[in-house]
Order: sequence, then C-alpha cells, then structure tokens
Amino acid sequence: MEIKDKIVEGASELFNRYGVRSVSMDDIARHLSMSKKTLYQYFKDKDDLVTTCMKAYMNQEKAEFEEIEKHSVDAIQEMAMVSTCMRKNMRDTNPSLLFDLQKYHPNAWKVWTEFKNEFVRNSLVKNLQRGMEQGLFREEIDPEALAVLRVEQVVMALDERIFPADKFDFRHVQMVFFDHFIHGLVTEEGRKLFHQYLEQENNTKTNSILPHEN
Repeated sequence: MEIKDKIVEGASELFNRYGVRSVSMDDIARHLSMSKKTLYQYFKDKDDLVTTCMKAYMNQEKAEFEEIEKHSVDAIQEMAMVSTCMRKNMRDTNPSLLFDLQKYHPNAWKVWTEFKNEFVRNSLVKNLQRGMEQGLFREEIDPEALAVLRVEQVVMALDERIFPADKFDFRHVQMVFFDHFIHGLVTEEGRKLFHQYLEQENNTKTNSILPHEN
C-alpha cells in the first residue's frame, strides 16, 4: 500500500471511531507508527487530510451503490441493500462525525453535501422511478420530493441536537426511518415483496439484504 493511502485509511479509522475534532495529527502518527513529519509530507494540514479521507469514503460509497443498482433484482431489493450498506458503514461511526465536519472542516463538509445532494439524491430518484415502473411503488408518489426527504432523514438521525445520544441510538433511528419510509411507498404487491425479503433475512440471519435489528 502506498504511504499516502495508508495514512488515509488509518486516519479514516480514527475519525470514524472518535469523530474528527478529538483526533489530532499526533494521534494519527502514533496510530500508524510513523512520524508526524511524514504526515505533513503528504498533507498540508489536518483539514487537507480530513477532506482527502472524505473524498475517498465518498468514492467507496459510490462504487458500492453502483454495484447494488447493477445486481439488485428490483427496486425494493435495491433500496434495502443500500440501507444495509449504510448500516454496515455506520456501525462503527461516531455520531459526531458529520457535526465536526460541518463546524470545523468546510471543505470536507462540501464534499459530503455534494455527494448527498447530487449522487445519492439522483440514485434515489432513479430507484423510485424504477419501483413505479415495476408496480412496486405507488404511481402517485413524487420521486424528486421523496428523494430529498430520504436523504434528509439519514442526516437528521445523525444530529445529536435532535436525537441526543443518551436517549436514542442513531442506528435504531435510521432503521425506524427506513421502515416508515418504505411502507409509505409500496403498493400491495410491493408490501408483500418487502415482507418476503424480510422473512428471507430472518431465516438466513447472515448475508441479509434488508436492515434488521437483532
């Protein structure tokens, strides 16, 4: 692995676990068993490193979402697999991460907001249109408006000002939002298919295609 890639991977691990603000360049150097001087050979400052980490993460998310779209059987499975992917990625993520980016790292925050407002939103619109064409989502829904709603639901669940950590588990809140969202979309055929996938997941317990709280 190239040294720069190793730094990005190690720093991302710490940022996800502890948030961005609480992790210093010294912490990253110790974690990677390298000198801080080496970090500054590849990155101008912490902000530069944070932004690079966010770009790498967004590229990974895009690749995962595109693979899911390519291999999903129908729109409900696609949406469910994306939610499972997000749950997996958030499992070890500190809820303060996005708040730290917004407040202290505007360049990285811009990367995140462009990702959610362009790529994720457009992916959702395509998914909703696909589901309408397949007769799985109600024909009267507004894909553009609901794509915005779904993106903002994900962000809102991570906001500790709205869902304080001492009262809410943000992972559980995400699953509650997803369940509520998809039941507002589906036709009767779509509802049956959704529960068929859910039953299939309950039976397998592993390699699930739907998010499910154990």
